[in-house]
Amino acid sequence: MKNPWTRKNPFLSMWLSSANAVFGTARGKAMAEGKRQTAAVIRKGTKRLTDFWIAEPQAPLPKRRKKRR
Repeated sequence: MKNPWTRKNPFLSMWLSSANAVFGTARGKAMAEGKRQTAAVIRKGTKRLTDFWIAEPQAPLPKRRKKRR
């Protein structure tokens, strides 16, 4: 006699297929959002770096006066 626990269950198979589809969609959306955020951070960092190197020089700091005693 065959073990009934090892038999294929069509309802479980359908449920797992639909759950896999839902989780696959959610995973795709999460990955896309992560890529967008990564690109935004890289774009902002690149802009800051280029602004730092290309920006016009600032006025020199004023010289400090010596303290009188």
